[in-house]
Amino acid sequence: MGTNKLEQEAKFWLGDSAKLEQCLISLGANLEQPRTYELNLRFDTEDGRLAQAFQALRLRQDQKTRLTFKGAADPHSAVSSRTEIEVEVSDLKTAREILEALGYRVVVTYEKYRAAYHLGEVEVSLDEMPFGNFCEIEGPDTESIQTAAEKLGLDWEARSKLSYLAIFSILKEAYSLPIDDLTFEAFKGLKLSMEKIGLVFAN
Repeated sequence: MGTNKLEQEAKFWLGDSAKLEQCLISLGANLEQPRTYELNLRFDTEDGRLAQAFQALRLRQDQKTRLTFKGAADPHSAVSSRTEIEVEVSDLKTAREILEALGYRVVVTYEKYRAAYHLGEVEVSLDEMPFGNFCEIEGPDTESIQTAAEKLGLDWEARSKLSYLAIFSILKEAYSLPIDDLTFEAFKGLKLSMEKIGLVFAN
């Protein structure tokens, strides 16, 4: 089973993720995925052709394993808006070998823990990243995402259109971090603030 859609989402840096989860529950949101560890492998060519085109090729393993392509984001959208083509695969190791045989290589590994809820027509994910806690709201359009954010008490002006890897890249430069992967082990003991790169708490 595969999907081809226009992915529209916004991220919010959280000061209190437990408070937001309680708000979701009180609003009657349905738990779609309990807190689950997630491993992501980002692929590119040796010359970085996908990154240069602002495209992404990813293998993700959580409760399932999925191969995803993402197109370049629309710079004029108020939220992150990009084409997403995704298909479930049966085995991460074999899928990786196929991609590597085609000339792609893993350029970064990243981890997170995610719990996912459905609230009306949007999906709300609570993400624990190595550099902090975030909420990601994905919906059919900007209006639905903004409405959900307001219901959850999130500051709309604090939203970010950046991907987690874009945030990672900016943090690496801001703090001169000598690390290549976005993993919990790599960030262990580091004291970082999103405010240094222009993000503020949304709740």
